[in-house]
Amino acid sequence: MTHFFVSDTHVGHAGMLSPRMGRPRPFASVEAMDEAIVANWNNRVRPGDRVIHLGDFAYGCSMKHARSIFDRLNGHRTLIRGNHETRGERLPWEGGIHDVLRLSVQDRGMLAPVDLWLSHYAHLSWPDSHRGRVHLYGHSHGAIPPTARSCDVGVDVWRFRPVTIPEVQELLTDVAAREAGAAASVQLAEAA
Repeated sequence: MTHFFVSDTHVGHAGMLSPRMGRPRPFASVEAMDEAIVANWNNRVRPGDRVIHLGDFAYGCSMKHARSIFDRLNGHRTLIRGNHETRGERLPWEGGIHDVLRLSVQDRGMLAPVDLWLSHYAHLSWPDSHRGRVHLYGHSHGAIPPTARSCDVGVDVWRFRPVTIPEVQELLTDVAAREAGAAASVQLAEAA
């Protein structure tokens, strides 16, 4: 079993294609967007995998449409409640519905478990952040840049697909290296 993380699919939401969005989605129609999300999800996630959706599964569509998309998605699914969950809360999430979730993940190939704090919203601080707990969030549709300890797992950031912890760790490592480089540059400038 592999754990996957995703947020802000906004199934059925035509507004996600609008130019008034900060990052309008590059699809010709809502149907094309929904089909791309289903295909990208199912190309990665096997039926026995676990997917934690960090909120805003569907918006602006009928319950029937939201359920029809949900039923086509692979994996054992858990929902972290987002701000658009009128439909999402009525779907049969096997792992339940949570406001926030603490989780430790060690999938095959990972040398050590990774402790996570999961919320729909980005936090400036979270439980055990000083002990290395990683924070995954959604809601911002890529508007909040990642840090060395946190990142947005929304589909707008990750090519419309769920992501794994090793993928997140690779991003966080890159960010940490850039942050360290920036700090070193500041120190050199101050010393000059």
